[in-house]
Amino acid sequence: MNTEILVLYFAKSAELTGLRSENVRVPPGLTSLQLWEELVTRHPRLSMLRTQVVLAVREEYVPLGDQPVRLQEGDEVAVIPPLSGG
Repeated sequence: MNTEILVLYFAKSAELTGLRSENVRVPPGLTSLQLWEELVTRHPRLSMLRTQVVLAVREEYVPLGDQPVRLQEGDEVAVIPPLSGG
């Protein structure tokens, strides 16, 4: 059974998707990389952030890779692109 999560887009990721947030249904047992790939399938322009983006699940940073992400119904996942300094 799929899990519904709230995906929050920040900075460049919001610009590329045209969204600040959206509800997404994802299969259980995803790795962080598979979760990212699910989002890129929905919004192909996000792929340009692949090497720089960080995900935050329940306000904890999760690097893209093979580690499983335990998502629960209603979890927030933030897509955080690199921030430009100044």
